[in-house]
Amino acid sequence: MDIENAKAQMRKGVLELCILSIIEEDEVYPKTIVDRLKANDLIVVEGTLYPLLTRLKNDGLLDYTWRESSGGPPRKYFKITDLGRQFLEVLSTSWNQLVQSVAQTVGKTPAPKKARKSESTPATDLSAPLSADVLTADDSTNPDGSSTLGVLPKEGEDKPTTNN
Repeated sequence: MDIENAKAQMRKGVLELCILSIIEEDEVYPKTIVDRLKANDLIVVEGTLYPLLTRLKNDGLLDYTWRESSGGPPRKYFKITDLGRQFLEVLSTSWNQLVQSVAQTVGKTPAPKKARKSESTPATDLSAPLSADVLTADDSTNPDGSSTLGVLPKEGEDKPTTNN
C-alpha cells in the first residue's frame, strides 16, 4: 500500500471544507487559497483548485467578482454565498462528529475546537480529522446533469436534488 497516496486521498476529502472555510473569512484570489493550503500541509496545485472552485460556484456555494490587477489582466475573487455558508455549517458539523468518532475508535481525545472568526456560523477546527459525512457526501449528478453537491440529506431523509 502506498502511504503517500492514502494521505493525499485524505487531504482531497477535506478540500471543500477547507476552501469554503478560507473563502468564508474574506473574498479571496485563488493563489491566496493555494498558499494557505500549502502552508497548512494541504498541498494543492492551481490545476486542482480551479475545477473545484468552478464546481462550487456552479452549485451556488460560491460567487466571484472581477477586480482590476495592477500588473496584468483582471483577477477573479471568490466569495461564499448564503447557501455556501449553510453547506459549510453542515460540513463543519459533520467534521466535528467524525473527529469524535475517530477519536473514540482509536482511543484518543480530539483537540479542542478553535473559535471561528465569523459569529454567524459554528466553529470549525481544520486541524482535526475528517468527518464521515464529508468523506461520503454524494458528489453525483441529477438526471438533468446538474450537480447534487452542496445538498446533504437530513438523517432519515432521501437524498434531495438541486436544479441549477
